[in-house]
Order: sequence, then structure tokens, then C-alpha cells
Amino acid sequence: MFGKYLIALCFCAALGTTASAHEFWIEPEEYQVETGEAVVANLRNGELFDGSRQSFFPRNNTRLDFALGDELAPVEGRLGDRPAIQVPAPLQDGLMVLLHEAAPSTLTYRSWEKFLKFVDHKDFADAVATHEARGWAKEDFKETYTRHSKSLVAVGDGEGADRAFGLATEFVAQDNPYAVDFDGTMDVTLFYGDVVRGDAQVEVYEKDAQGEVSVTVLRTDAGGALAVPVKSGHSYLLDAVVLREAAGATSATDGPLWETLWAALTFAVP
Repeated sequence: MFGKYLIALCFCAALGTTASAHEFWIEPEEYQVETGEAVVANLRNGELFDGSRQSFFPRNNTRLDFALGDELAPVEGRLGDRPAIQVPAPLQDGLMVLLHEAAPSTLTYRSWEKFLKFVDHKDFADAVATHEARGWAKEDFKETYTRHSKSLVAVGDGEGADRAFGLATEFVAQDNPYAVDFDGTMDVTLFYGDVVRGDAQVEVYEKDAQGEVSVTVLRTDAGGALAVPVKSGHSYLLDAVVLREAAGATSATDGPLWETLWAALTFAVP
């Protein structure tokens, strides 16, 4: 188990404020619901596992689904709904997986220093050399970014397992934290497309019952696997980012130079 831990660095709460971009995640109002109850969750954007609720607007989503057992279905929402995810009472118990992929958005780096902070924080060691080798501008250049989020919710007995759902990048939980035999270590695998992401940085946000948040930085092993020690009564957000050159990137005046893809997974431990 411990062979899967490559780095574990604990930071103070101020870590999140140094990042150039905010996290995005699915946050259920309840991670465990009784049989016959609806599943309700917010889409949130913010820092340190604390953020603003996003309303339901179809144009902002490329995918918004839920999976339960063999069922995979779209979340039906009304324009402006908040919470954005409202799934009527399921007809069966099990582990529900909420899935969301956001439409692309764009940000502008007004200064080179802001980009340097971001790539340092996310440990993209080659990005600066690539940028300079391409002869790209060091100010007023753009990045396009997309969000790829999952959340695990127990309905009734909560039995079941996560799986890969074809998100552009995603965490796949190898354990069910709501299972009666869960051993306190959450094993996950990180994917980029259908390829595992080895030696990738993952930020783990842990929130206790009082709402206090701590942040740990880990790395996946060569097979994209990560073992996260977790505690009863706490909820978790796992966050990992892919940075790649934007398709057709040539200059700052011709469109985005970089593209990021953000994977997120949330769950709680009873």
C-alpha cells in the first residue's frame, strides 16, 4: 500500500491562494441519502474546498450525467437551477456517480510571473522551456481550460463500484468509501483519456466536521495509482491538472497557447 505514496507534502491553508486558477468540483448536499430520497448536488468553483455555487446552464456543460448500477442517464435540469444537480429519488440502492464536464473557458495571463507561479504550483517542469522555445509572447497570452468532475454518493446501502466513464481526464475510485469493509485508504487511478497518468501531481483537499480544510500534495505511481489515507467524518476533493499546448497554437494574437484539463473527484467517509 505505502509503495503508492511517492510524495506527501502538507501545506498550510494559504497554499490555495497562491494558485493562478480555482478548483471546480461537485459537492453533494448529502454524500449519503436514504432509499427513496433525491440526490442533490452543487457545482462549485473556488479555493480550498470552499467556493461559489454555479447555476444550471446547458451551454456551460458538455456532459452532466449520473450513473447508478447499470443505468447511465443525463441529469435533467431547468435553466438557472441551483443546486445545478437534482436527481429524483432513484428506484434502487447503490453507489451513484455524478459526472460533469464543462464547456471550454479562456483566461489571459497578463504577466509572465503569473504563468510562472501556476506552472510551479502545478509542477509542470517543462512548460517554461517549451514556451520560450516556441518564441511565444510572455504577456497577454491565453489559456483555454475545461473541467472534468466526478462525485461518489451512497444511495441506501451504497453498494457498488466506480468505473471509467470516458471523461477527457478522470479519477477512477478503486474503493467504495461507503462500503462496510472499507479499510481507511482510498485507492484511485488517474486517467488522461484511456491512458493512466503516471508520476502526476494530485492535490488532496480534506475537510473535517468543523469545516477546517487541509491540503496534501501527492503523486501517482508509474501506473497512475494513488493511495490516499482518509478519516471517518471527513470529506475529500482530489484535483489533478493536465497542461498541454493548445491545438494550432502559433502566437498570442492567434488564440490560446496553452490548454488545461482539470480532473476532480469528491467523496466522503462515514
